[in-house]
Amino acid sequence: MHPIKRLFAYAGKYRRDIRLATLYSVLNKFFDILPEVLIGAAVDVVVKGDQSFLARHILVDFGITSTWHQLLVLGGLNVLIWGGESWFEYLYHLKWRGLAQDIQHDLRLDTYRHVQKLEMAYFENQRTGNLMSILNDDINQMERFLNGGANQIIQVFCSSLMISAVFFALQPGIAVIALLPVPAILFGAFWFQNRLAPRYTEVREAAGDVSARLNNNLLGLATIKAFATENVEADHIAQASDGYRVANARAIRLSSAITPVIRTAILAGFTATLLYGGWLTIKGELAVGAYSVLVFLTQRLLWPLTGLAEVADMYQRSMSSIDRAMGLLQTPIAIPYEGQHFPINMVKGELRFEHVGFTYDTVPTLQDIHLTIPAGKTTAFVGSTGSGKSTLVKLLLRFYTAQSGRILLDGQSIDGLNLQDLRRAVGYVSQDTFLTDGTVAENIAYGAAGATDAQIAEAARAAECTEFINQLPLGFATRIGERGQKLSGGQRQRLALARAILKNPPVLILDEATSAVDNETEAAIQRSLDVVSQGRTTIVIAHRLSTVRQADCIYLLEGGRIVESGTHDELVARNGGYAALWRLQTGVRMP
Repeated sequence: MHPIKRLFAYAGKYRRDIRLATLYSVLNKFFDILPEVLIGAAVDVVVKGDQSFLARHILVDFGITSTWHQLLVLGGLNVLIWGGESWFEYLYHLKWRGLAQDIQHDLRLDTYRHVQKLEMAYFENQRTGNLMSILNDDINQMERFLNGGANQIIQVFCSSLMISAVFFALQPGIAVIALLPVPAILFGAFWFQNRLAPRYTEVREAAGDVSARLNNNLLGLATIKAFATENVEADHIAQASDGYRVANARAIRLSSAITPVIRTAILAGFTATLLYGGWLTIKGELAVGAYSVLVFLTQRLLWPLTGLAEVADMYQRSMSSIDRAMGLLQTPIAIPYEGQHFPINMVKGELRFEHVGFTYDTVPTLQDIHLTIPAGKTTAFVGSTGSGKSTLVKLLLRFYTAQSGRILLDGQSIDGLNLQDLRRAVGYVSQDTFLTDGTVAENIAYGAAGATDAQIAEAARAAECTEFINQLPLGFATRIGERGQKLSGGQRQRLALARAILKNPPVLILDEATSAVDNETEAAIQRSLDVVSQGRTTIVIAHRLSTVRQADCIYLLEGGRIVESGTHDELVARNGGYAALWRLQTGVRMP
């Protein structure tokens, strides 16, 4: 489907406003061309006096025939026409610009909400900067088109029809001559447009590359500084920016040729009208007033067509942007959000994995995982990097869908549950903590709308955050910076735990939550976990076995399979893979 059709199909609820905006544009153009007709009438009145066309055919019934009175009538009409033109110009600006704001607002929000629903696998093949470019730059480009481009297209079309009608009414011969360049102009405009389309697609892709590179570098600025690679990354930005510049230059070389080509055609039409109309007037076959009207209208007919260059340029840029935005909005959602609703207070927390398998890029990540996690118990998963521990959690949260087997919560397959309800029933603390550029209190209450100050403070106390929060300049009201950059890694991790505690979920997951913290923070998190895990289904994924030694059951994964399971003491006594890891981390020698 053509991008403009996709856009207006999306903006269906604004159809009435679109029709009104179009009507205002048409009426403005109608009043806009009337002054030229009045000029011709005024010339006719001055030259012919009471024998003018106005006196003999229009004003005679009102008894107005003197030259001065005819001019007064024309003066009054002129005021009304300019007033009408100004009024409808105000209205079409108001309506088109309002539409541009409303549609870009809706499209940006709808597209962002849609992106949030896409499965995690989608983002593995996308660059954040490119998505940012679509959500921001491309939608802004669509807004610019609706702000002015749509009105320009309508008015060029309407002025051509209206002026052509006047031409044929006054002198069909001149009308044919004046209109001869129009097909050539339109053909040229479309010819250029078709060749501009792929070039502007390249421009938008190049803009996405620049945005992606900038986003990546700004997020990794500390690493760039630490490795003294500022110049290297500046060169990468230069390469991406140069790609954008070159893509734009290719489009500019073509788009810049549109106006000279159109002007050449206009010159031919205007010169022909000027000479042929003048020759007919000299011969007495065309009135002086009519000749004046035709000369003025020829310019009004043809000169606006030079705007086709700008319109075609804006139009093609906008179509590429609209295509990208609508394509993102219409990306299929692989993991549906809808499903059976269930109240969180009824969740017991029993989890069962039945022969679950998952393959990532042809590499088996999990193979035939079959286990039960009793409600209210603490279960740990350990193993080397890449053994599939975190994938289990991602399948439980339905970031991905198991390719074989199924996962059940309280006896119900999670694939049939409402996705939002499922995730509300799970508290998740990951190694890569996400914090917003808000206050400490806002970050603890993230996902727990309506939490009171007392509840926030209690969650902070349970996560052993209170001491360092009280040392901050404004305590709980202190803003912590983007991604919590004003806090240490351990402090961010404790805030993430406080956030999960405040959520009070039936199921709590800690995914490598202590892998990047100091011993003191690990001990604090462990103390908090010992308290909050009581009577709650808790899943702990860890490299440090000291973190999980109190778990009710520990599973050792290798190569996506469960190779050992049991309590810490049982696994150490078995003297297998788990015991080997324990000796490696603690330095304890087995007898």
